[in-house]
Amino acid sequence: MPFQLPDLPYAYDALEPHIDAETMRIHHDLHHKAYVDNANAALEGTEHADSSVEHVLTILDTLPADKQGPVRNNAGGHANHSLFWEIMGPDGGGEPSGDLARAIDDTFEGFDKLKAAVIEGGVKRFGSGWSWLVWDGTGLSVYSTANQDSPISQGHVPLLGIDVWEHAYYLKYQNKRPAYLEAWWNVVNWDEVARRYADARS
Repeated sequence: MPFQLPDLPYAYDALEPHIDAETMRIHHDLHHKAYVDNANAALEGTEHADSSVEHVLTILDTLPADKQGPVRNNAGGHANHSLFWEIMGPDGGGEPSGDLARAIDDTFEGFDKLKAAVIEGGVKRFGSGWSWLVWDGTGLSVYSTANQDSPISQGHVPLLGIDVWEHAYYLKYQNKRPAYLEAWWNVVNWDEVARRYADARS
């Protein structure tokens, strides 16, 4: 089955005041939908037209040269945004707990240092991209990627990702990307991040 736009798991205004309703509507209904439509168009007629987005992102190098760029950008955008909606929520914020919190303490010497590293990755990402917390196969790691590049293409499992494309924040924060990155932690859904962490380790 071709890729499909997932439903937003909460109302457009559910993340107010940190992320405004109009940004959520445009981001989900227009930007994410465009990634889905363009990825499906790029894969149409290939043997991967009905493959999962995760599989497609691991075999980019095997695609015809003229399809690699469009699939990387648009399937990556679909995967990244599908995760993004799920790791946010109206009852978000606070700090992680349980196994995830212990892993963060062991790796980053505490949540505050993890948060600072993710924010730094987003602030320093020139142009558009994402800042990530991933499971790299042996432990937790933080880095940023350009455009819609996905950690999945590197064999990593994305656990938390913050979209730093301007369409994710510009209506409310204008050019103040650091302010958006700081406010974003008020909507993070730690239960979902912890679930992804548990699945990645199993």
